[in-house]
Amino acid sequence: MLSRTADHLFWMARYMERAENTARMLDVNYQTSLLPERAGSGEAAWSAVLGISELHGAYATSHRLISGEAVMQFMVRDMGNASSIAACLAAARENARAVRSVLTTELWETTNQTWLEFSRMVVSDALERDPSSVFEWVKFRSHLSRGVAVGTMLQDEALHFIRLGTFLERGDNTARLLDVKFHGHPNVDGVALAADGSGLPRQPGLPAPAIAPQTDFYHWSALLRSVSAFEIYRRVYSSVILPEKVAELLILRADMPRSLAACTSELLNNLSHVANQQSGDTLRRAGRLCSDLQHGRIDEILDDGLHAYLTRFLNRINDIGDRIARDFLAAA
Repeated sequence: MLSRTADHLFWMARYMERAENTARMLDVNYQTSLLPERAGSGEAAWSAVLGISELHGAYATSHRLISGEAVMQFMVRDMGNASSIAACLAAARENARAVRSVLTTELWETTNQTWLEFSRMVVSDALERDPSSVFEWVKFRSHLSRGVAVGTMLQDEALHFIRLGTFLERGDNTARLLDVKFHGHPNVDGVALAADGSGLPRQPGLPAPAIAPQTDFYHWSALLRSVSAFEIYRRVYSSVILPEKVAELLILRADMPRSLAACTSELLNNLSHVANQQSGDTLRRAGRLCSDLQHGRIDEILDDGLHAYLTRFLNRINDIGDRIARDFLAAA
């Protein structure tokens, strides 16, 4: 396959997945913003959304204050923000158009129709009237795109590059989401969780702070819902929501579709199908990352520090992404 074609397929999938991930983050933040909260916590939550995508600088160039309405406008409609849903869907559509002859008619029409319908949606008052319905629509169209790709595309290199883009983007986003939600939560310091499962920082000699349990429940359940894992958590653990179990589910459970383990496993599988003479080191690095997750233990990860672990994961998966671009895709 021509490297230019592989590049368009890879980024088409990445942008579609990024649009869905952005919709998930915004939807959960919007839903939790409707709950009673401490003064200042709402602004912190919306600031965290910008932090996940490293957009504080870009946001500050056009906005003085952080508010839910302004962040949603910036992350949904603003074409000047390359990570906004509008920009991602436009980029996915342009990449699909460039390789239209490689795609099935169904996949091209799905991608094109998604952009056309969203373009009409953003000029209406749908976002102001019911933000959640807009975010659910974006998630549905992303699901539809993936289903059409798997259900209609030939199982050849084209599909493998589409899947590579999907799981590389998904793994990156899950790690960023975990890092921000754990590192910024008042009950978790991102380094060590209490052995008794309380989720409080382990600091000898200091009394545990009084935290409303319902606040904790909504925080962790919101994180799980943002990756469609709330019902899965209940099925797997059948217990109250504990931070260390949330981390285990979203990092090490290979049967959880959006976990780091599942994403790296799919990444390795699809990479092995397109391997060439110069991609041996990239395949080896992906295999090592996958193996580390398969044989990892959550207690060891938490003892070493969750923030440090996720930072290393992001460095490793982004390095693999750079190597995929070098080995297969068009030169930047």
